[in-house]
Parts: sequence; C-alpha cells; structure tokens
Amino acid sequence: MSILDVRSARPDQIVRGEKADWEIIVGLEVHAQVTSNAKLFSGASAAYGGAPNAHVSTVDAAMPGMLPVINKFCVEQAIRTGLGLNAEIHRVSRFDRKNYFYPDLPQGYQISQFQHPIVGEGQIEVEPEGEEPIQVRIERLHLEQDAGKSIHDLSPNETFVDLNRSGVALMEIVSRPDIRSAKEAAAYFNKLRAILRALGTCDGNMEEGSMRADVNVSVRKPGDEFGTRCEIKNVNSTRFMMQAIEFESRRQIEISGKWRDDRSGNPPVRRHNRRNPHHALKRRCARLSLFPGPGPAAAGAGRGLDRGNPRLAAGIAGREEKALRG
Repeated sequence: MSILDVRSARPDQIVRGEKADWEIIVGLEVHAQVTSNAKLFSGASAAYGGAPNAHVSTVDAAMPGMLPVINKFCVEQAIRTGLGLNAEIHRVSRFDRKNYFYPDLPQGYQISQFQHPIVGEGQIEVEPEGEEPIQVRIERLHLEQDAGKSIHDLSPNETFVDLNRSGVALMEIVSRPDIRSAKEAAAYFNKLRAILRALGTCDGNMEEGSMRADVNVSVRKPGDEFGTRCEIKNVNSTRFMMQAIEFESRRQIEISGKWRDDRSGNPPVRRHNRRNPHHALKRRCARLSLFPGPGPAAAGAGRGLDRGNPRLAAGIAGREEKALRG
C-alpha cells in the first residue's frame, strides 16, 4: 500500500458489480467559512445577508491599485482549528494566486495557499453509527477567499452578480482518501462540523453556505491501485452527499472498462435517463494555474504557540482592522 492507501474496505462495504467486486474510495475537501466580522483581506463586513453588493470594499471589487491587507484574526482562527484537528501548525505559510475567469471573481484570480498552507497533517476519529471507529487523516488546512454569487433566475437574458460573499475567509480542510462508504463520509463531515462549532471557528450553517464539501469519488477492484476520481462540487447536505457518492460510484462501476483516461484524469460524462445533479468535473489546466502572490506574502505562528495559546508572531504582511476584528 502507498502512503495514501492505508485502509481496505470491510467485506460489507464491497459493492457487487456485474463482473467484479468494487471498493469505493472517498476523500472530502470541506470549505468552512471562518467566523469573523471582517473579510480575509479587507475591512468589509463578512455578515451573511444584506442588500446585494452592500458589503463590498474597493479591495473586494478589485479596483485598480487596491492591495489586500490580511485579517490577523482569521489566521488565528485557522490555527485554532488546526489545533482542534490534532494537526501540525506551520510556522511560516504563503499565499498564492489561483487564476481562473468567472463573473463573480472580479480579480480574475483567487488568493489561496498551495505549496505552503498554514496547517499541515492531522487526524480525527470518526464513529459511524453502528460501526467501529475509524481514523481519517487530514492532509492540510489552508486559507483562501470565497467568490461572489452569480444569480441566474432573475432574468431570462442576464446574470446578476452579488459580491457580498467575495473575499470572505474560507478554511479548506482536505482529507486523505481514507473513507470507504457514503455513511463514513457523512459521519466524518458531521464530526468535523461539530469540532468547528465547538471551537467557534465556523458556525457550520449549511443552509447559508457556511460549510460545504467537494466530494472526490473513485472505485477500484479490492487490492488494486486507486482509480480515476471524479469531483462532486459544493455539496451542502449530508443526505445529498450520501446520495451523490452512491450514484457516482455506481456510475463509475457501470462504465468501467468502457472508457480510457483522458488528459484531465476524468472519464467522459455520459447522461442517460438519470443524472447526478451534484456532478462536476475538475480539470487541471492553464486557467487554474497558480503562482506566488506578491501581496500578503506570509503569515507566521510564533514560537510561543501551544495548544492553549495560539499567538501570532509579527510575520504577517499588513495590519488588522481592529474595529471589525471578530
């Protein structure tokens, strides 16, 4: 087994196919909105709701010459979350720019963290109902900006853009592919949500989009190497998550042997009478290229950091908006 492949499915988790037995492999990328009053790189309010485009600063709107200034409290919240996940806290982390074009991303790029996230590897114990506890490893936690919101149902000919959410701080918590069933995925998500709520770092309000998941699903024959994964984007309900995993794993099993990997690492999408309403393919291409950000370059955790004292050193580029500090 590789460093990623540390678990085999139990016999009752094996899926019987027409010609072979199959094992489901799942990993989650959970996006959790940081509980703070101000956004990640501006002093604009991070509160949910409000009139369209009422919580937008010149930084959020990407006006020329506007430079991001990091919110120190959001960094502290990410460190607090890392400690709650029994994870490694990196003393120095860097921000990068992930480039892609979308109408609700006025900068044309998202400020995120790629090679040097603020939190490294961790682990949490998950107890699916009626089953033995399992350990799910955390690969990383990094900070990034949320995008705005495109509204398509107000006009048959136009799309409206609300930037209130643009620039709100997100923690992306990436698990290892240690999950072997839809039930385990839901249990992991619920345990993670409970931890964040107890820490006060995310309110976990899925109805408002404060916590949502990208679900990576693949299948393999027991004992084989990992298969090609597909990513189901922005799932904000554990019920939908379980349905999506069940559907996507069955879809992959049904078409196994009938397609070959394309350059993006995803099978072609074949729609018949049924379709997965949550399905989306993630293509790694030039539009999603990353490069080091020239703005808020680094954030550091001080040597006085311990589990009861998440203290930041002066390694943060910029100043905090104290009046709006969460």
